[in-house]
Amino acid sequence: MRVKVAGTLAVVSVVAGCGTATSAQPTSTGAGVLTLDRATPPAPGGEVGGASTEFASAADLTMWTKLSDTEKDVDRIAKLDVNKTVKGALYLEPKTSTWFDGFRGPFLYQELAGDIVMHARVKVEGRSGGRPKRTFSLGGLMARQPGSYANPNWVSITTGTGEKSGRIEVKWTENGSSKPKEIPVKAGWVDLVLARAGRVFAALYKEEGGAWKVGQRWPSALPGVLQWGVTAYTDWDSYAALKKDPAKANARQVKGRPDLKLTVDFVRFLRPELPDYADPLNSASVSDPVLVKALTPAGA
Repeated sequence: MRVKVAGTLAVVSVVAGCGTATSAQPTSTGAGVLTLDRATPPAPGGEVGGASTEFASAADLTMWTKLSDTEKDVDRIAKLDVNKTVKGALYLEPKTSTWFDGFRGPFLYQELAGDIVMHARVKVEGRSGGRPKRTFSLGGLMARQPGSYANPNWVSITTGTGEKSGRIEVKWTENGSSKPKEIPVKAGWVDLVLARAGRVFAALYKEEGGAWKVGQRWPSALPGVLQWGVTAYTDWDSYAALKKDPAKANARQVKGRPDLKLTVDFVRFLRPELPDYADPLNSASVSDPVLVKALTPAGA
C-alpha cells in the first residue's frame, strides 16, 4: 500500500508512559512559549490532503482499507456503505466488538506517515435511535501501529456510551494496556480531531454549536507510519467470561446485542505546523487555546 507522507516524521523512539501536558514553566534553554497570535492552523492540501474523503459517492469507500482484510482478523462489521444508508456519509454498524487492551474491533484506515491532523464530523446512535444502550458502544477516530496485534499500540477519540451514556472517550493503548478517560458530551453531531505534531499526540472535540476543547495529550510514542482511520464497537457486556481472555475473544465473533450505528460526514487530513521552540506536551509552552488553534482547521 502506498504511504502518504506529511510534514516532518515524528520521533519513532518510544517515550515511556502515558502522560498529559505538564505545567512546568519553559526555560531559556528548553521550550519557549508559543503565543496565540503566532500559532497557525494546520494546512490543508498536499499529498496527505488527497486522503481526505467527503463520502459523496459510493466509490469513496475504495480509498479505505478494512483491518480485517489486511491482518486476517474476524470481520466484525455488520453493515458498511457510503452515500447509501445516509446520503453523503459513511455509515457503519459494528457487530459485538471492542477496542480495549488486547481486544480488537472494526477499523477502516489509510496508511499515512508523519505529522497528521485527522478531522471528522460524526454522529453515534443506538440502532433504534437515541443513545446506545449497551456499555462501551463508541465510534470515532483511531491511529494504530500496523501489525501490532501481539503488542497493541494505538490511540483513539470516540463518542457514544462508555461506562455512562453521552461520553467522549480518549484512550491511549501502549503495549496492550489501555488507559481511557471519559468526558461528558451532549448527544448529536460532534467534531473530532486526532493529531500528531512532533512529540505529542492530542485528541480534541467540539460539540455542535460549541467550541473546541482539548480532551487529552499524550507522548508521541508510535512509529512514523501509522494506520489512520475510523472505528466503531459495541456491547462489551456480552463478552461475559471472555472479558479476561482477549485471545479467545479475538478468535471468534462474540454473539451479543450490538447497539450502535455510526455516521461519518467526512474525514479530512491536514498537516500541523509548530515551531521548533514549542513543546506541545508542556501546557506552559503550548496552552490549550494555542493547541486548539494549531490542531483544528481554520474556521471549523
